[in-house]
Amino acid sequence: MKGYLDRIEENQYAVILVEAVNKEFIIHKEKLPAGSSVHSWFDVTLEDGHITGLTLNEEATASSEQKVDNLTQKLRNKSRSKFKKN
Repeated sequence: MKGYLDRIEENQYAVILVEAVNKEFIIHKEKLPAGSSVHSWFDVTLEDGHITGLTLNEEATASSEQKVDNLTQKLRNKSRSKFKKN
C-alpha cells in the first residue's frame, strides 16, 4: 500500500498518511529511507497496525510533483487573462 509523508513535527517525527487504512502513523524521521522529504510517497508494509517497512516510491513522488506543477501553471495562466473577473 502507499503512504505519504505529510509533515515533520518538532524536527524529529515523521507523519505518514496511509489512505488504504485511513490512518496516520508517526515514526522517528531517522527511520525514513534516504532521499525522503515532505510530500514523498512510499510503499508501506504494515503488520499488527505498525509500519514495518518503508520504501521510497520515486515514481509516485515525481508524478505527484508534476501534477502540482501543472495545476500551479494553470492557475498562473488564468490570473493573466485579459478579461475582467466579476
